[in-house]
Amino acid sequence: MRTLDEHRTLVEEHIGRLPFAGELAGLAEAMRYALQGGGKRIRPVLCLATGEAAGAEPAELLPAAAAVELVHTFSLVHDDLPALDDDALRRGRASAHVEYGEAVAILAGDALLAQALDLALAYGRSEVARELTQATLGMLGGQYLDVTDGTVELAQLHALKTGRLFSAAVGSALWVAEVPERDQEPWRAFAADFGLLFQIVDDLLDDDGIVHEHGEAAARALSDETEESARAKLAEIPADTARLDELVSGLSMRARAS
Repeated sequence: MRTLDEHRTLVEEHIGRLPFAGELAGLAEAMRYALQGGGKRIRPVLCLATGEAAGAEPAELLPAAAAVELVHTFSLVHDDLPALDDDALRRGRASAHVEYGEAVAILAGDALLAQALDLALAYGRSEVARELTQATLGMLGGQYLDVTDGTVELAQLHALKTGRLFSAAVGSALWVAEVPERDQEPWRAFAADFGLLFQIVDDLLDDDGIVHEHGEAAARALSDETEESARAKLAEIPADTARLDELVSGLSMRARAS
């Protein structure tokens, strides 16, 4: 079984050599700029670790894992735009719209999403593409609520904006590994807990969201409770989920260090 670092290296190498559609030649530089902006690649690594635990090989999983990361990057490029979060920096360097202009950034984000779906459809069946489209619809719906509805509950917002793509990372891996739908429930329940834990930890690190709504002590208690729940879900899966457990531990360590 590969280590998480080995999975991360596979993701970086695969994304680095991804071919883009010929029609996107003029946008390729901006797309690669956005993709190479750093980050832990936690979503595609989650996809690889899930798929390997379910019996698939990395070569089979990498297109789905890369597609998940392309969808994530599309969302970041658009979130940073002046009309939305208006962030000039992303991970310590200029956001795509600052580096290339707003119009090119919009088009690059659109192109990343379309290229992700093209990767998903290369499997010759619809399940992976459906996971990504459903996640994208949820993310867009959550972003709309974020900018228009000041009364929306954080739990609903986080489930849409953050949780849906984590669920898609796990769900895509299950389809590639040909796990029957009737056997997917514990994996998907774990994905829901993992996405929530990720968001709680993010809010603790940023002193935002759940921390502001419920206070730091309550946020930390919820983090511990969600970690325990995620591990209980892993225990229900009849496979070696050690790498998934390590991902949970990584999030928990970040929470305790904050």
